[in-house]
Amino acid sequence: MRAVLTWRDKAEQCVYDLAFKPDGTQLILAAGNRLLVYDTSDGTLLQPLKGHKDTVYCVAYAKDGKRFASGSADKSVIIWTSKLEGILKYTHNDSIQCVSYNPVTHQLASCSSSDFGLWSPEQKSVSKHKSSSKITCCSWTNDGQYLALGMFNGVISIRNKNGEEKVKIERPGGSLSPVWSICWNPSREEHNDILAVADWGQKLSFYQLSGKQIGKDRSLNFDPCCISYFTKGEYILLGGSDKQVSLFTKDGVRLGTVGEQNSWMWTCKVKPDSNYVVVGCQDGTISFYQLIFSTVHGLYKDRYAYRDSMTDVIVQHLITEQKVRIKCKELVKKIAIYKNRLAIQLPEKILIYELYSDDSLDMRYRVKEKIVRKFECNLLVVCADHIILCQEKRLQCLSFSGVKEREWQMESLIRYIKVIGGPPGREGLLVGLKNGQILKIFVDSLFAIVLLKQATAVRCLDMSASRNKLAVVDENDTCLVYDIHTKELLFQEPNANSVAWNTQCEDMLCFSGGGYLNIKASTFPVHQQKLQGFVVGYNGSRIFCLHAFSMSAVEVPQSAPMYQYLDRKMFREAYQIACLGVTDTDWRELAMEALEGLEFETAKKAFTRVQDLRYLELINSIEERKKRGETNNDLFLADVFSYQGKFHEAAKLYKRSGHENLALDMYTDLRMFEYAKDFLGSGDPKETKMLITKQADWARNINEPKAAVEMYISAGEHGKAIAISGDHGWVDMLIDIARKLDKAEREPLLMCAHYFKKLDNPGYAAETYLKIGDLKSLVQLHVETQRWDEAFALGEKHPEFKDDIYVPYAQWLAESDRFEEAQKAFHKAGRQGEAVRVLEQLTHNAVVESRFNDAAYYYWMLSMQCLDIAQDPAQKDVMLGKFHHFQHLAELYHGYHAIQRYTEEPFSFHLPETLFNISRFLLHSLTKDTPLGISKVNTLFTLAKQSKALGAYKLARHAYDKLQGLQTPARFQKSIELGSLTIRSKPFHDSEELVPLCYRCSTNNPLLNNLGNVCINCRQPFVFSASSYEVLHLVEFYLEEGITDEEAVSLIDLEAPRHKRENKWQEIASNTSQTLRLDETLDSLGDDDPFTAKLSFEQGGLEFVPVVVNRSVLRSMSRRDVLVKRWPPPLRWQYFRSLLPDASITMCPSCFQMFHSEDYELLVLQHTCCPYCRRRIDDPSP
Repeated sequence: MRAVLTWRDKAEQCVYDLAFKPDGTQLILAAGNRLLVYDTSDGTLLQPLKGHKDTVYCVAYAKDGKRFASGSADKSVIIWTSKLEGILKYTHNDSIQCVSYNPVTHQLASCSSSDFGLWSPEQKSVSKHKSSSKITCCSWTNDGQYLALGMFNGVISIRNKNGEEKVKIERPGGSLSPVWSICWNPSREEHNDILAVADWGQKLSFYQLSGKQIGKDRSLNFDPCCISYFTKGEYILLGGSDKQVSLFTKDGVRLGTVGEQNSWMWTCKVKPDSNYVVVGCQDGTISFYQLIFSTVHGLYKDRYAYRDSMTDVIVQHLITEQKVRIKCKELVKKIAIYKNRLAIQLPEKILIYELYSDDSLDMRYRVKEKIVRKFECNLLVVCADHIILCQEKRLQCLSFSGVKEREWQMESLIRYIKVIGGPPGREGLLVGLKNGQILKIFVDSLFAIVLLKQATAVRCLDMSASRNKLAVVDENDTCLVYDIHTKELLFQEPNANSVAWNTQCEDMLCFSGGGYLNIKASTFPVHQQKLQGFVVGYNGSRIFCLHAFSMSAVEVPQSAPMYQYLDRKMFREAYQIACLGVTDTDWRELAMEALEGLEFETAKKAFTRVQDLRYLELINSIEERKKRGETNNDLFLADVFSYQGKFHEAAKLYKRSGHENLALDMYTDLRMFEYAKDFLGSGDPKETKMLITKQADWARNINEPKAAVEMYISAGEHGKAIAISGDHGWVDMLIDIARKLDKAEREPLLMCAHYFKKLDNPGYAAETYLKIGDLKSLVQLHVETQRWDEAFALGEKHPEFKDDIYVPYAQWLAESDRFEEAQKAFHKAGRQGEAVRVLEQLTHNAVVESRFNDAAYYYWMLSMQCLDIAQDPAQKDVMLGKFHHFQHLAELYHGYHAIQRYTEEPFSFHLPETLFNISRFLLHSLTKDTPLGISKVNTLFTLAKQSKALGAYKLARHAYDKLQGLQTPARFQKSIELGSLTIRSKPFHDSEELVPLCYRCSTNNPLLNNLGNVCINCRQPFVFSASSYEVLHLVEFYLEEGITDEEAVSLIDLEAPRHKRENKWQEIASNTSQTLRLDETLDSLGDDDPFTAKLSFEQGGLEFVPVVVNRSVLRSMSRRDVLVKRWPPPLRWQYFRSLLPDASITMCPSCFQMFHSEDYELLVLQHTCCPYCRRRIDDPSP
């Protein structure tokens, strides 16, 4: 460290204090009773400020640079603006000793001999606080929270922003050691606030904010008058009665003298954020110095040691960027590093450190030896067992114990010295002298070897890795390279300030100068790039550069020298350069160049580096072929060119080496068909067709299907053309192909038809099938596309396909819920059994799903299907049995549908009488087995509820009793139990209105009939309405033997004249009323009607006696009184005679179910069909 005087001036009076403007441009001095404002750049006095009437003792600038304050012996404080205008003045009771601005809030602390005041622009008045002693100095902490006051009685008082004392530090010397100057460390990196204290007990001390002392007092041997920190807190300036300013570390270690003066120093400060120092003296002298901190460092390969904070040494590993700090606590004067050794020269001793281990990455050092002697030297070098001191022209070799072993005297000043390696204790030194001599000295030899002598002084030296070449930078900034053995100057380059050989490559060196880095390989031209600083090392692709005070490792691609070697086809040398560090692109270029040069070994290594497996496989295949005896380099080079994409050059080489087929394969594999055709010329047509097919394959693979189709057609590959067209849905293209193809080409035409079907163009598919005469496929097409009319027309012409048409048609109809049509279709196809099975399954599903209405309909359909099948004599008996069974089930499920809805749904859709009749009908019908899905509980429950509602209490009681013996659902139990109880309060008889009448024998039947749905007297079966389930006034009659159905109907249609029935009205008068009575006897049908006579004479007995009529009786019947169920064969027709012709009854012509006409019409209006068989009203067929 050295101090350079920048400017000096002299004031007329003593300079007691000074302050820098925060931006460093101005300096304010307290000199006499004036303030002097200087320009810091050249020492020009800008303006004297007059405002105080007595000596100015102190001055301070606010951190924001807007104001400064001055305090004087006239007891006043003046606030000034940055424009040097006084804006405020306030006073204390005594002279002002010190002022200081809070760095955060800009609150001003002003201290006098008896008190101190705190003022801020927001306050109207100054808050003052008494002091027990004269305050000599003050300082704020960095965060502006605390103010430290130094007092004449040796006490330091630390106050908060409100002036309240928080910490009191009492110094051991007391009033004999007045605290004259204090300052807080401004560094923000310190964990604690540190206060530096200088007192007139000639001590320097450090304290924490808590009042705890840091370390011990440091003796100064003079009375300190001023103490101040550098901006970042790394150094301390101290001056006083010793008439000089001393530089200390932040820990209090003295580093040196800044400037000596002729009188006491009263003040010294550091210009903000710089290394400039200003000093004010008793005699009025103002001195402005620049401190220059020289770089003290050492480098060996990838380890760099340098001085930090003047007392520390940092060792940096340039590769791993690891750093280790060695604290010496004294001024570090010189540093030397070599292998695992580190030497540090301190003022009174030299420390030699060694690494803990031989690990190249180890960064832990320990002290090996101490040489406790003061040495004066220009340069310091350390070896394995020695240290070398350079003093002007003399070199001394000392052992680690401090014993001088040998000494060398040079002819001229030593300008450069470097250890160049060697065995421990026998290392070689490279020494450059001012007279141009370059020497080689071995530590264990007294004799220096002159390597060469040049005319100019040496500035920098380096020797190549193999010790064959020497690079020298002289005082003219020229880099000269010599051959050590021949002393020949190999080349020289201008603009060099330092030079370094590459430690991994013999022929490469780099030198820096003029802001550029220069890299030179062999004797090739220099490659330049921008770089600031000095080159100090070159290892592989890393160049170690010292710029200002920092060392950095710069990664430099070695591309330029590599390409210089490549240009001269020096592949192996280029590979060695590439190994030092080049980009992947450079590696690939090297690999390609070596491959083209047929230098396979180098190419293989380079391709391995970039992990290019394709080229590695090529090289391996070429090497294998060479082993087998192939020697045709043209063929090898052609393979290389084809891999590189130089196809035309490859084709020429293939042709030259007589391998035209390889060229053709290359072009076709690359889809370069035009080039292939040109290469072929007018060759073999078979080859040309093969080329076109390959081209079409390629067009398909690259998603050019249209081009591929055209090429396939031209090459005669119709199958592939059809497949592509079909996959892409090009119907037009398929039509063209199909129409151009001959009908003999069956396979392609079938493919066309397949795609037409797939693309929903059945018309074209049909055309194609007709072309090749494939009628079976045509039928299948019509069936698949559900074009039934065309299928039926084809079936008419070709009956052998009838099964193939009608079976799928029937299945389609069944799936579409068109069962009638489906049955017809099954019938046409001769598949009655299948029709029955489908219906049985549908019926079962409907029952399981509680769709009893549908179940009834399906059972009716089944019965009619069985009746149809019964026309076959072989199945007649079985099928008729099934017919009657299914008819019965259909009636049951049709009735139960209403019961199900009543019990399961919240609202009833039927009248109570209807539900009453249905439940009775079901109970009478369920005398044997109960069909699946029909619940006796639901039926009895409905009967009980409706009987009670309609007044059939006896029947209701019977139903409830029956329910008690059955397992009932939980939801009914409460209702059943309640009903069973409440019914007992009702009379034990049924309403006579509900009692059913037999229209044959006029017998009143009980509501619950043990015989079922027949009369208990005449055994005549009742005929029920299919909607209200009331007993209809119909009596079934049978024909005498020999009367056919057709004859019977014709006889009835004759309508022979009968005695006209008259209604006679008889008037009856009495004293009180007049009555009109219709005189119509019960037998008004009279004895005139032969049928009625039959009823009366042929009834009675335990067995049922049917009513059989002859021709005369039939002739007497009226057509409107007779209903005929015209069953298809083998069943006979059924005949019913209405006994109340005026009450109209309607019979469905399809299912032959009977209804009251009004009910039937209403139901048909609601459903647009028969409620039983679902025959639509607009359907003309019966």
